[in-house]
Amino acid sequence: MTNDVADADAARRRRGGDATDPRAPSSATLTIARYEAERLVGPSVAAAVVLSLFGSLYVWIGPQVTAGVDIEAMTEALPPALRALFGLESLGSVAGLLASEFYTLGWIVGLAAYVAYVAAGRVAGGVASDRLDATLSAPTPRASVLVGTFLALLVPIAVVNLVVPLALYGVSVAVGDGLSVTRLLALHALSIPYLLAWGAVGLFLGVVVDGGRTAGRVALGAVFATWIVEAVVTGSDYEWVGALSPARYLDPTAVLVRGEYALDSVAVLVGVTALFLLAAIALFARRDV
Repeated sequence: MTNDVADADAARRRRGGDATDPRAPSSATLTIARYEAERLVGPSVAAAVVLSLFGSLYVWIGPQVTAGVDIEAMTEALPPALRALFGLESLGSVAGLLASEFYTLGWIVGLAAYVAYVAAGRVAGGVASDRLDATLSAPTPRASVLVGTFLALLVPIAVVNLVVPLALYGVSVAVGDGLSVTRLLALHALSIPYLLAWGAVGLFLGVVVDGGRTAGRVALGAVFATWIVEAVVTGSDYEWVGALSPARYLDPTAVLVRGEYALDSVAVLVGVTALFLLAAIALFARRDV
């Protein structure tokens, strides 16, 4: 957050608003959300283009690479933990290849790590560099800072989830192996609660960890660690530990290959989002900034 946010709040107060105005928190929230969102447009478009190209490569040459290979035998020969890690299933099909490799690396890990990193860095970086001082001296409700930052995360989430499925479906039709539109759109819709959950976790880490880069690295580590742990404990006596990982609640293979939509998992992810967002707000209210 910079002086631009403080200037916007000051202008609002000159027009008649003040800190006691019941509309002030929502106005400040939208101002911060708009400012942060504008900063994320460029990176969001770049991420959408890169992921579209990456996924299109799987659709275009993937079936050619796996042709003539006994995929089932090769998959069964892999360690159980590795199969669980990538959700390996039906690698001979475009949908199976995308689900087990592209969406695992691109969404479960890559995009989630990016969202968590941005959320953590925005808050912790603002505190470390004293950029939040000007914003909070407006005065701006502290909850508005976090909620506005959280809402701005909808930009990369929305842009990527709108652009990538269109690109993948277009390429799949072009190569004569069209993906199921229903399953493809369902997967991207179900990924939104997952990404928002990591955004809330990132905000929480941005509040409790000092330093923007440090908080961002911790957020990245959390995404990777929970993904790996969830796969390692699957099928073991400690499988219950995997319930703590958001990765358990988004299964690209189940959606894209089998057409199974776990709406109960969406409820869990919404609960995780609310829990970490409220915890971040409560702790930030007490933090000395």
